[in-house]
Amino acid sequence: MHPRGHARRILPGFHLSLGITVTALSCIVLIPLAALVAKSASTGVGTFVEIATSPRTLAALRLSFGAALLAAMVNAVFGLLIAWILVRYDFPGRRLVDAIVDLPFAMPTAVAGIALAAIYAPNGIVGAVLDPYGIRVAYTPLGVAVALVFIGLPFVVRSVQPVLEELESELEEAAALLGANRLRVIWTVLLPPLLPALITGFVLAFARGVGEYGSVIFIAGNVPLVSEIAPLLIVIRLEQFDYAGAAVVGVLMLVLSFVLILGLNLFHASFRRSIGNG
Repeated sequence: MHPRGHARRILPGFHLSLGITVTALSCIVLIPLAALVAKSASTGVGTFVEIATSPRTLAALRLSFGAALLAAMVNAVFGLLIAWILVRYDFPGRRLVDAIVDLPFAMPTAVAGIALAAIYAPNGIVGAVLDPYGIRVAYTPLGVAVALVFIGLPFVVRSVQPVLEELESELEEAAALLGANRLRVIWTVLLPPLLPALITGFVLAFARGVGEYGSVIFIAGNVPLVSEIAPLLIVIRLEQFDYAGAAVVGVLMLVLSFVLILGLNLFHASFRRSIGNG
């Protein structure tokens, strides 16, 4: 019997694994982020605040985070619905639909942006139908949200689908036999085990949407203060050789993304603990 403080671990090599992990994480993530922060700090406090609070920067950040949040919410609803249909129903072409869900992963983002712009332009297939009603999608902030819905949907579907496959339909049937209506079955039987996976998919879709560039610039219109996203503003500053200014915008995106994702992950963890204690 080993003393408690010197108990033999089941998997040896903890210190070596930790060292490799920290080294890889530092080289891939921490060092580049530290360089970004250092570059933004080289502007000085006054210039940093001036760039961070300029109307153009605030408008770009507002659009990027607002559209990403809206797109993630839409994907949470429709991604859950698509995953439910793929898992619980057997229909002709189900494998084809399942493969189509992964297309945004495989398709180059620029190609997706061009296709969306062509479809939703005023003379496009969908845009021509919406235009008489005064609904403009392409070259507007709404077009940004549409592009982010397109690229974020697979994250929700693939996060929820494995959990749905493990849920036994007998639980729903048992709840129904005990007198629970359909809404109560969804709320008490299905939602608790599905919600952690749904939140994970939501966070992944949101994180992808915040930094998306290729599929957005072709449909956004890129009008300053209207439909200009923060990643595009970074590229514009780089093209003007304003590397420090681009780093400032990058740091702002980094801080806002970290705070929001950390908050969502803390909520996710607390919810899982409450489910486990319940």
